[in-house]
Amino acid sequence: MKSFDPTRPNFAPYGFTCEVWKPVPMKRADRHNEIELNLLKHGSLVYLLGGKKVAIPAGQLAIFWAAIPHQIVGSTTKEEYFVATIPLAWFLQCQFPEAFVKSVMHGQVLTDPEPWPRGLDFEMFGRWVQEIEKEDAYSNRLVLLEIEARLLRMALAVCREMQNEQTTVSRYSPIPVAALTHVERMTSYIAEHYTEQVRVDQIARSVGLHPNYAMALFKKALGISMVECLTQHRVAHAQRLLATTDMKIIDIAMSSGFPSPSRFYEAFERICGCSPKEYRQRHALVG
Repeated sequence: MKSFDPTRPNFAPYGFTCEVWKPVPMKRADRHNEIELNLLKHGSLVYLLGGKKVAIPAGQLAIFWAAIPHQIVGSTTKEEYFVATIPLAWFLQCQFPEAFVKSVMHGQVLTDPEPWPRGLDFEMFGRWVQEIEKEDAYSNRLVLLEIEARLLRMALAVCREMQNEQTTVSRYSPIPVAALTHVERMTSYIAEHYTEQVRVDQIARSVGLHPNYAMALFKKALGISMVECLTQHRVAHAQRLLATTDMKIIDIAMSSGFPSPSRFYEAFERICGCSPKEYRQRHALVG
């Protein structure tokens, strides 16, 4: 049974995995550029995602983009649970509905609103663990096909729920696999450098693309612009520091990569709906 290793390098990739994990509190947040799936048999897990607590209940498949800092801070079970990690480029090339992809890439944790009878998902995840352990191409391909089908069912259920809430849902536009690899590399670059004064042309240059083409490709693939993605990472970083430290807010703004306090306050209030001070008062985990 696996548990988080706090000595692993930050942003080191997991690759394509499906494993059994032990639900123990993590000593620090983890970040990696894969899509992560969680499935619990009993109880619940509580993540600190960005700087907000998010509970994942038993029996409901959960999905999130693991480039956002995430840390298990509590659980109501000691029983093992399943964790799968899948490469971002693979997730994007599956052409799931745009609203589903966009929600994941905006840092939301989605749970299946129409969960399968418990035994079916658990049996399937258990089989995936065994198939991947075989370490052969056909077994991996089989598992990826089954994961794609399972996530498509989940995506359609999420979109039906969005339609009930009168949210616009559209089909995801196909993008060549080679182009998606560029997108994956750009998201990795952003996630590793967002605390620096990164420019769009630097991000494009990191994958050998013209800035205009890179911006258009990024927006088409993820539904958000490079600047929005940078801002999302910076705000999530600030949320975490506000919730877990007593650092001065001005220092948090600078350490999160914002070029000025005014830009920090504007972005934070737009995304979080409150000021940094109010956010700390509501979510502080330190005395």
